[in-house]
Amino acid sequence: MARQSSHRPETDEPGNESAGSDGVADPGQVEADSPGTSDDTAGTEDAPATSGAPNRSLWEEVRIDPVEIALPSGAGFTLRAYRPASELTPTDIADREQDDLFASRSRRAEVDEEDEDETVVILDEEVADQFAEADKEEAERDGKTDADDSDGEPAAAEAEEDGEEVPAFLTHRGKLLLFKSPEALVTFVRSGAPNDLADLDTWDTLVERITPADVAPLDEDSYELDLVVENLRGGHDVWDSTLLIEAGEVARDLAYALRLPAVLDMLSSGSSLDDLDEALRATVAGGLGGFRGRRRLKKIGAQTASLGWRTIIGKISAAVDWRD
Repeated sequence: MARQSSHRPETDEPGNESAGSDGVADPGQVEADSPGTSDDTAGTEDAPATSGAPNRSLWEEVRIDPVEIALPSGAGFTLRAYRPASELTPTDIADREQDDLFASRSRRAEVDEEDEDETVVILDEEVADQFAEADKEEAERDGKTDADDSDGEPAAAEAEEDGEEVPAFLTHRGKLLLFKSPEALVTFVRSGAPNDLADLDTWDTLVERITPADVAPLDEDSYELDLVVENLRGGHDVWDSTLLIEAGEVARDLAYALRLPAVLDMLSSGSSLDDLDEALRATVAGGLGGFRGRRRLKKIGAQTASLGWRTIIGKISAAVDWRD
């Protein structure tokens, strides 16, 4: 479901009413009560400052939110909305080369050693095997017997059948549009350029009213995917629960909106990365569940988790269209 902000912009208080009925204050009284203040500015100094608080009224009206996503290649702004699947047209992925992680286990990506730090590495067979082994161990430990019942079908299909709201981003032809500045995002929105959010019933309102100042994502709508792999590599003692939980949330949303079935599979219920997510949430909740969550985290391999997330971020990055 779309997050709704509880913030409301502050309302200016009535002005200073110390002036007489004819609108002119006694000079002596002005000097005594409000030094240096004329009746032209009376009341303005008493109004509460609102410049530091972004106005959320536009976003609440159009039911669309600005989002900031940081990837290894940089950070950018985009838009996200939640709507029933029946109101959305899936992004067209005809131009995208299909690359299903689990459907091509026999293929390994060839990595140029000279460009290793800049190359997206898709360790298909290795990662898939590690996940399969970890999932089997988890199922045996918890007595789960229905882990394979869905035959790899994304859980998102159930949401569509139930009429739940699903995520949609500012996308076009299978690509996530990311803008390096609020000004660039606003220019695009106002340009009338084709995109997958243009069919929303509130899009025209956004086009008419959006300004660069409005593009100020909430903290909960800012995601640092660029830090995930490094954090996981550091080991259990330094894992950042907030960072990893939020990364999982936006990765699931992006995988659905961009039609990335491999990513949905890797984060689906019962998977190793989903188990990591649940354990992290339990530790945040605290109590007895938090104790159990910490025990579960110790059983999750840091290398497996970091490899999996490196693959996920690589696939998302490959589906981004950067705009200046």
